[in-house]
Amino acid sequence: MPETDSPSAPVLQAGMGALPHENGTTFRVWAPAATAVALVGPFNDWDSTTHPLTLEADGYWSADFPDLGPGTEYKFHLTTPTGELERNDPYAREVTHSAGNSVVPDPMFDWEDDAFQMPAWNELVIYELHVGTFHAPDPTRPGNFYDAIEKLDYLENLGINAVEIMPATEFPGSLSWGYNPAHPFAIETDYGGAVAFKEFIKAAHRRGIAVILDVVYNHFGPGDLDLWQFDGWSENDGGGIYFYNDWRAETPWGHNRPDYGRDAVRRYIRDNALMWLEEYRVDGLRCDAIAHIRNVDGTSDASRDLPEGWSLMRWINEEIRAAMPWKITIAEDLLGNEYITRAPEHDGQGFSAQWDAGFVYPIRDALVTPEDAGRNMESVANAIRNVYNGDAFQRVIYTESHDEVANGKARVTEEIMPGNAASWFPKKRSTLGAALVFTAPGIPMIFQGQTMLADGSFSDDQPLDWSRAETHAGLVRLYKDLIGLRRNLSGHTRGLLGQSVDISHLNNEDKILAFIRRDQGGPGDTTVVLCNFADRAHPAYTIGLPRGGHWRVRFNSDWEGYDQEFGNFESMDTQAEDGVYDDQPFHGTFGLAPYSVLIISQEPE
Repeated sequence: MPETDSPSAPVLQAGMGALPHENGTTFRVWAPAATAVALVGPFNDWDSTTHPLTLEADGYWSADFPDLGPGTEYKFHLTTPTGELERNDPYAREVTHSAGNSVVPDPMFDWEDDAFQMPAWNELVIYELHVGTFHAPDPTRPGNFYDAIEKLDYLENLGINAVEIMPATEFPGSLSWGYNPAHPFAIETDYGGAVAFKEFIKAAHRRGIAVILDVVYNHFGPGDLDLWQFDGWSENDGGGIYFYNDWRAETPWGHNRPDYGRDAVRRYIRDNALMWLEEYRVDGLRCDAIAHIRNVDGTSDASRDLPEGWSLMRWINEEIRAAMPWKITIAEDLLGNEYITRAPEHDGQGFSAQWDAGFVYPIRDALVTPEDAGRNMESVANAIRNVYNGDAFQRVIYTESHDEVANGKARVTEEIMPGNAASWFPKKRSTLGAALVFTAPGIPMIFQGQTMLADGSFSDDQPLDWSRAETHAGLVRLYKDLIGLRRNLSGHTRGLLGQSVDISHLNNEDKILAFIRRDQGGPGDTTVVLCNFADRAHPAYTIGLPRGGHWRVRFNSDWEGYDQEFGNFESMDTQAEDGVYDDQPFHGTFGLAPYSVLIISQEPE
């Protein structure tokens, strides 16, 4: 587990960039096309003659300067066949701003008593957030990590035990989703920089919340990118030493795909991943658009594959598995490729889990389809039981993410009824979807604002309106109850932590579905989920039950305590009756409201 010495001064990764030590700082940079390299900055009036670096093997340059320590602003001055260049440090862990100077980092940080232990992956409940909009109390600037700390108590009370941070490395300007990294090793200045991020992680850990960071390795830039033609060399007007310089450079975000075949670039990306996990004590990584690392077009066309991209991510996952197996790596691939989460020793890429397109697309379609007759319950059933490599927790399931609520899309509630997202139909059907997220097998994830009925679409200049948490306090309670059941906090629904799912009842005519979740089985474990996808109530609906005895309704999404417009449709506990039904040995009858979910289980033995 992480070191708990306080304060700590970790060894910075891989001996690259600015490496402060007790007597000064060692600087090391890769610039194979340069004929001379020097360090410049305010400390020498930008004079390239006073602080030269020495050429090592393979195009690396280094020098140690005892007079320079943490806080020193600097750049590398490169003499090249194409001219004199000043470049920021590719490994800069701190910059003044995206177009400013690199800064020697201070490796000292007091982690105090941080001895956080990662929850088991089948117990994770992930909350995806964007630092700039999650909590922005000052309307003149984006939110930062210190602001976000103020809302961690809300997440803890909700039952969240993992936050997934949208990319937080330095990007141009102050507003961005973060998927345009200018300085991949530096935390965004407007978010508070490295210290603020470490304080956020420490504060999250104190509340039992893991921190997963979204990282972008499928492209760099395109703006304020000193990596571009870093040492003056390039081919075909390409990006130079850090990038492909041919057809493999093409991405949806420009001609800026890293060259995964160059050893120094592979090491650069590997060092970045390990830095977050080791130096920052981040508990996991979510890797953006993995399909565009393993394939030029992000498709399954083998003729466009990038085998070196595949092997790079496998190498990184192998290193993490060997040194920190409790830390999670999550892939966004969205092509249903089980090799993404298959173990490296079985020809897989080795990710722990992947975002599951096989869940989000059919479930969202079932929720937003206007007419009940158009809902396909077979598709819903297939989404519930989808699995990778026989492991239910190799997938992350959700109805909202940053991608699904923007880019021409909107919140589920907004898509159901544009301009009237707080009305009955959107509330009922969106909470039906939420209940599926927390009861289907997989790692559940929600997006910021989802609990408080945020409407419209996500934008990096529109902070969350936290007054909605009070306006829709009942719906916040609904999510809290679902999370508590998903994590089995009351001891009645252990089945939701298990691998097993059995679609026991599928009525496509009435749009009703029931499924059984099990871990080890038995009372307090076996959990039955009954879902109504239609605008029709059923005072007494019969389904099969796997065991005899008394069955209790633990959750009814139609309870008026969740929303005053809900019907509070009565759904009483039931005594199972003998007789095969739905291929189950017993059966029971429950009241079922429109667009509602019941979660049912027995008392533990």
